[in-house]
Amino acid sequence: MVEVQPSFDYLRTFVAVFRMGTFTSAAKFVGLSQPAVTSQMQALERQLGYPLFERHGRRIAPTARAQALAAEVAPHIDSLDAITDRDGNLPSEQARVIYIGGPAEYMSVRVMPLLAQMADQNVEFRVTFGLAEKLLVDLSVGALDVVVSSIRPRLRGVASVALIDEEFLLVASPRWRDLIGDGETITAESLRHVPLVAYSEDLAIIRRYWRSVLGQPADGLNLAATIPNLRAITDAVIHGLGMSVLPRYLIEEHLRSGALVVLLDPEMAPLNTLYVATQQGILHKNRSVRLVHDALLADAQRAAGMS
Repeated sequence: MVEVQPSFDYLRTFVAVFRMGTFTSAAKFVGLSQPAVTSQMQALERQLGYPLFERHGRRIAPTARAQALAAEVAPHIDSLDAITDRDGNLPSEQARVIYIGGPAEYMSVRVMPLLAQMADQNVEFRVTFGLAEKLLVDLSVGALDVVVSSIRPRLRGVASVALIDEEFLLVASPRWRDLIGDGETITAESLRHVPLVAYSEDLAIIRRYWRSVLGQPADGLNLAATIPNLRAITDAVIHGLGMSVLPRYLIEEHLRSGALVVLLDPEMAPLNTLYVATQQGILHKNRSVRLVHDALLADAQRAAGMS
């Protein structure tokens, strides 16, 4: 029996479907009709002898074997597309699509303005918000091109560099500072009387702040609300709901305007490093991914210089 090798066109269409999650979006990217994409995927499944996608309404989900296939072939597809891109032969209707993921707050405040600046670079963007662990897995199998990660990536085949150090501050609206005193007289005991707004019940960021700045566990605090979105927490604190520990980049403007004040001013505030991650070797092969990667690093350097 002669083994049939899948064609490059079928594999390129498969990668597009895998990354975009619908046949319709993939069809637009590869310049085919939606029925043609469906036909190619059915033919590819017959050639391979196993299913690639499961349907969930209008969207599709890749099977485990599809994820393995994408991890194997996507870097080679990208390399060939990058050669075409470097030669200037990429049609405008097939602009390179970059899949980028990261935490919603940092992406909204720092990354979205960068994407707007790169709109004329023949690059389209598909943005995903989520937790670092899931985003890094998606990156490792080729479903994402660039990830801003709040943890240091340790997956095989994933490269990363430090992006920026998040500095965490204990802040509240001015009226709370007026009630408990200024930074020189505020104590851990006086802070227990201020309502607390946290990201989650485990108080992860807040517990770390309490240990490193106040030298004691964050016990007995007056938890007023948990809100799983740092921008929403910022709004709640500005309107007087209580205090919270938030990254400086997110609240810089509110500190300058006086809408928020810093309750404690330690010599060394707690830091958390963000990383920018890509598939290993892709920066040397793909101009569009390198463009986004370098823009993220340059923006982080500017932000560090202003802090």
